Amino acid sequence: MSDYLLSHGTRKTPQTEPMRSDQTENSAGGFVWAIDKWSRLNRFLILGSEGGSYYASERQLTKQNVTCIRECLTEDGVRLVNVVVDVSKNGRAPKNDPALYALATAISLGDRKTKSAAAEALPDVARIATHIYHFVAYAETMRGWGRTMRWAVSNWYEKNPEQLAYQAVKYRQRDGWSHRDLLRLAHPDARGADAAAVFGWIGGHESRDYPGGQRPPIIEGFERAQASASAKETAELVREYRLPREALLTEHLNDPQVWSAMLETGMPMHAMVRNLATMTRIGAFDSNEVKSIVIDALGSQEAIKRSRLHPLALLVAQRTYASGRGFRGSNTWTPKPDVIDALDESFYLAFDNVEATGKNTLLALDVSPSMAGGQVAGSPLSPREASVAMALVTLHVEKNVEVVAFAGHTIEPLGLSRRQRLDDAVRSVSNLRWSSTDCSLPFAWALAEKKRYESFAVYTDSETFAGRFHPKQALDAYRQMMGVQSRSAVVAMVSNGFSIADPNDAGMIDFVGLDTSAPAVMNDFFAGRI
Repeated sequence: MSDYLLSHGTRKTPQTEPMRSDQTENSAGGFVWAIDKWSRLNRFLILGSEGGSYYASERQLTKQNVTCIRECLTEDGVRLVNVVVDVSKNGRAPKNDPALYALATAISLGDRKTKSAAAEALPDVARIATHIYHFVAYAETMRGWGRTMRWAVSNWYEKNPEQLAYQAVKYRQRDGWSHRDLLRLAHPDARGADAAAVFGWIGGHESRDYPGGQRPPIIEGFERAQASASAKETAELVREYRLPREALLTEHLNDPQVWSAMLETGMPMHAMVRNLATMTRIGAFDSNEVKSIVIDALGSQEAIKRSRLHPLALLVAQRTYASGRGFRGSNTWTPKPDVIDALDESFYLAFDNVEATGKNTLLALDVSPSMAGGQVAGSPLSPREASVAMALVTLHVEKNVEVVAFAGHTIEPLGLSRRQRLDDAVRSVSNLRWSSTDCSLPFAWALAEKKRYESFAVYTDSETFAGRFHPKQALDAYRQMMGVQSRSAVVAMVSNGFSIADPNDAGMIDFVGLDTSAPAVMNDFFAGRI
């Protein structure tokens, strides 16, 4: 037998060579599969490209994803709009900016049906005035103010007077745009005399210019708050008019009684989570009654779902709050342990209900250098750190789970516990310094250890190149030698175009990391329900 021919069999192929003709070269020089344009669209809408990745700058990664959006638009523009609405409306993404950009592209470059669909979908995607400002800023880089654009923005302003007034008071201007600018360009029709009075107030006109129209009380409350002489008076106005934080004078936002009033009158969940450190620092949580309002809100799955608060926002908030200092700025505070615990639990509540499968499962976290580069959705977290948080969701509900970290030629149990706090778990991988990427390791290790797993979840960027054989080949060998038809989920933590999942293998599937629906659907896949 000729030994040199043994290295050219079909069952073991170095990752720097293709094992099949349908593979493509990734950014690290390894061969994987390219995901289709619609899968990449989902990755971009959920993960974005802010912060770039280890192998691609933010500009490069964004350029690639913009090309993908335009390809989807050419193939089926209405389908693209529907995908955008699904991701945005159901709160599946940490940030809404990628969805707004994709919708702006559709209304700018799509065909007639696509533009019409995008205009009608705008209120579902741009739910607050900040979103409409972002949308307009994106669209203006691609088009002018034509008929469809005016219709779309006019459609957004078809709200009742109370909704209009709230948006006008809370979000007065962003990105160089104001409501007055948009009203001047779009010329929306007011729904009745009261809505016309709100438009008049936005435009700086006196109420006498709109006979019969009554401005909602929040406008009067805003004007009184802007003239308020004391924090005590401001707190009273908050209770009387249910004013948001943005309506108040900055100098009154360092007073606990003002924050207490805002919490009592139903502060939006996003604002509450963003300002936990401020409330702690100024002493608002010295009142157990005030602190209880926050803890009860964070423990309400219904309230979290209604707010569309994404798990990543809660993860970043928990990690920041527990550290006692901001990632930016010099403010410090002494964290309240029960608030940290409430944030920890709220992270799990923000995902769809995840049912246990009872399967023996290996969660394998890629901790190679490429997973330490870049940011996830513009957050302070790397893909490596975010993957730990995703793994904890499964660990939280499953009993028969083991978690390992792998990179280079090394794989080790990570020792995570379902009772472990998020910030502690994330910190456990933050300073690892392992080299290169070999995504075949989890399967090869499980076979070498004779561990029987019915399901694998590999959290990676698929920039694998260092293995003596491909992940797919390692999984096939594991199935054959262990006599179990294990299923494998590949969880993408970067919005590149690569995957180690074989598209021809029904037992391998791609998921997008930090998609709020991913853990539940993944468990359905492991349980054989899909």
